[in-house]
Amino acid sequence: MQRLYRKRIVLGVGGGIAAYKSAELVRRLRDQGAEVRVVMTQGGREFITPLTLQALSGHPVHMDLLDPAAEAAMGHIELAKWADLILIAPATADLMARLAQGIANDLLTTVVLATDAPVALAPAMNQAMWRDEATQANSQLLIARGLHMFGPASGSQACGDVGLGRMLEADDLAQLAADCFKRESLTGRHVLITAGPTQENIDPVRYITNHSSGKMGFALAEAAVEAGAKVTLVTGPVHLPTPDRVNRIDVVSARDMLAACEAAMPCDLLIAAAAVADYRPEVVAQHKLKKDPSTGDGMLLQMVRNPDILATLAQREDRPFSVGFAAETEKLLDYAARKLKDKNLDLIVANDVANPTIGFNSEENAITIIDRDLQQNSLAQTSKGKIARQLIAFIAERLNNQA
Repeated sequence: MQRLYRKRIVLGVGGGIAAYKSAELVRRLRDQGAEVRVVMTQGGREFITPLTLQALSGHPVHMDLLDPAAEAAMGHIELAKWADLILIAPATADLMARLAQGIANDLLTTVVLATDAPVALAPAMNQAMWRDEATQANSQLLIARGLHMFGPASGSQACGDVGLGRMLEADDLAQLAADCFKRESLTGRHVLITAGPTQENIDPVRYITNHSSGKMGFALAEAAVEAGAKVTLVTGPVHLPTPDRVNRIDVVSARDMLAACEAAMPCDLLIAAAAVADYRPEVVAQHKLKKDPSTGDGMLLQMVRNPDILATLAQREDRPFSVGFAAETEKLLDYAARKLKDKNLDLIVANDVANPTIGFNSEENAITIIDRDLQQNSLAQTSKGKIARQLIAFIAERLNNQA
C-alpha cells in the first residue's frame, strides 16, 4: 500500500459506537506512511476522546467549525485544500443524510463541501437504519455524486441485531483508501525532472540566483513515483527533503545541471521545472571583489549566455517527451506558446509568478497546460502536491497515447 505514502488524509469520526475502530484506522493509515488529521463531530466525541486520536495521529484534533484558534491555524478551508482524501469512519445515517442534502452545520460537513479531494464514507449503523428507504436513497445519491462507499459489512451489531450495517475493519478501510490512488500510468518509465534555482558565481562570496524554492519540481517527482516511474531529480540549491524512492542529484550552476541531465539520459519523459539562470558572469573572480573608487557607485559585470538546458535535451536524437515550464509575470500564455515552439516541446506549463499566492515559494499553484496545437487546459489553484498529481496524470495520458 505504498500508494498511501505521504498522502494527506482527513479522517472524519461520526457519532457511532464504531468510532472505537477509528483509533486503529489512524494507526493503519500512518503505518502506510499517510499523514492523518482527525475531524470529530460532537457525537463522535461521546464515544472516543479527542486525546486518543491526537496521540495516535500526532496532530491536534479538529472539532468546532467556529473555533477562532483553528481558523487562525488550519480551519475548514485549509483542511479542505490540505486533504488528498477525506475518509469518514464511522459515517452515521445522520451524517449521510446531511451530506446528501448539502448541509454544512458542523466542521466535518463543511470540510466535505469545500474540498475537491475524493470523499469516502464507511457506513456504520443498525441494520434497520441501513435498510431504511431514506438511508438507501441517500447512499445512492452520494455514490452518484462521486463519493466512495466503503461497506458496510454484515455481522453482529452492538445492539444485538445481525445484518448489514457494521463498519469495515481498519485493515480493509486502509486498503480501500489506498485503492483511491492510482499509480500505474508511468510504470516502467524513466522520468527526468529538474527543480529549483541555479546559482551563478560572481566571486567566492557572491552569486546570482532567483526565488525558486523547488517545491513544484519536488512535488512532481513524488507524483511521478506514485505513478510507477523511475525518477531522477536534478535540483539546484534548495532546502527540501528528498522524496522517497527518488534518485536525487544536487547541482549548483546551469552548466552543472545540463551535465547532470545529460549523464542521466536516456529517459522517457523530461519535465524541466527548474528556474535556470539565463546568464552568468563571464569571469568568476578568484577572490572577493572589493569596492573600486574609480567606478563610483556602480559595478559592471560582463554576462554571457548559459546553455539552454531544455532546448538542448529536446533536440537530442534520443529526445524524450519534453515538458517545460514558463514562469512569467506578464503576457503569460503568449510567452509560453512562443517558448513551446522555440524549444521544440510537447507541452508547456504556464505559471503566473506575479501572483504571490501561486508564485515562487508559495504552497499553492495554478497552471495552464499548452500543447503543440496550442490547445489549453487549466488546473485551478490548489496545493502544489495536488497540482503535481493532476499534471502527471495529464502528461502520462499524452505520453502513453503518443504512439
